[in-house]
Amino acid sequence: MSAKSYTLNNGVSMPAIAFGGWGGLTDKDREQFGPTFGLALKEGFRHIDGAWVYRTEKQLAEQIRKSGIPREELFIATKLPFHHCDRVKEFFEDSLKVLGLDYIDLYLMHGPVAWMDTNPVGEEFPFPDGKTQLYDTTVNKTWSKMEELLETGKVRAIGVSNFSTKTLTQLLKTAKVVPAVNQVEIHPYLAQQELLDFCNKNGIHITAYSPTGRRLEREDPLIKELAVKYDVTPTQIILGWALARGVSIATQSKKELHRKHTLNLPELDPEDVKKITALDRKQFAYLQLDKYGTVRGWTPEQYGWEHLKMSDVGGMFDT
Repeated sequence: MSAKSYTLNNGVSMPAIAFGGWGGLTDKDREQFGPTFGLALKEGFRHIDGAWVYRTEKQLAEQIRKSGIPREELFIATKLPFHHCDRVKEFFEDSLKVLGLDYIDLYLMHGPVAWMDTNPVGEEFPFPDGKTQLYDTTVNKTWSKMEELLETGKVRAIGVSNFSTKTLTQLLKTAKVVPAVNQVEIHPYLAQQELLDFCNKNGIHITAYSPTGRRLEREDPLIKELAVKYDVTPTQIILGWALARGVSIATQSKKELHRKHTLNLPELDPEDVKKITALDRKQFAYLQLDKYGTVRGWTPEQYGWEHLKMSDVGGMFDT
C-alpha cells in the first residue's frame, strides 16, 4: 500500500491518494454508494475527498463511525458549493454537522463561479440553465470568508478547485492565506503543465480529479506499452505518473481490485514520466460546454480556460 503523503504550505500532511466521494445523481444512487466508503476505509484509504454538492456526506459520516478508525488517522476534505458568496460559514457548518466531525482537514472552494440561490442550506439546488443569476462577487470576497474559517480552529487547511492561473492570480491579489490546494482535472491528455508550474512557484499543491481521464487515455499505445514494462495496469501507470509529478490524486472505483491497484502504484522512470506528459492534448475529459456556451454559468474565457479544449463527450466518471 502506498503511504506517500504531501506536506501542504501550512505544514499539514495530506495523504497523496484520496478516495472520491461522488456517489451519483439520485438519492438512491448515493445510498447504495455509501458502503463503498466503508470498504475503501477498510482497505487502507485514509484521505476521503468529498463535497457538499455530492450529497454523500451523510453516508460518509456513517461509514466513518462504523470503521472505528481514530479521527486523527483520517484526512477528510469537502467543498463549499457553487452557490456560496456570503454563505461560506453557513455551508461549512452544515458540512461539519452532517459529517459529524469536530473539524475538517481540508475545505475547498468548489469553483470560482457563484450561482444565486436562496434555498435553505440543506436543500438541493438547480444547476445553471442559462437564466441563472450569478452573484456579483469576486473570488477575493469569497476567499476572505474562507480565510475566516481558519480562525475558528474547525478546519486545518483551505484551498480551491477548478481554478486556473487567471483566477488564482486574481485571488492572490488580496489573499492573506495562500490556498493550500488547487484541485483540477489532470490526466495524460490534459497535463496542465503551465498551471502546475504556476502552483509550484506559489506554494500551492495540486490534486488531480478524473486522474485517468476516459478509456481513450487508458488505451493509448504508450500507456499500454508502459503497463507491460512495469507489469501493472494502464490505470496504475497513469496514477503513478501523477505522483511522479508531485500531484496527489482523487479517484474512486466500486470495484475492489481497482481500489487495490490504486493503493499500489509503480515508481516511474523520469524519462517515462516525460513521455506521458508529452501526450498532452490540452483536452478536458469531462467538462463540456452546455447549450448556452458555458460551464456551470461561466464561459471558458472567464475561467481562464480559453487555451484548453472542452470535452466532446462529457458525462460523469466511468471508472
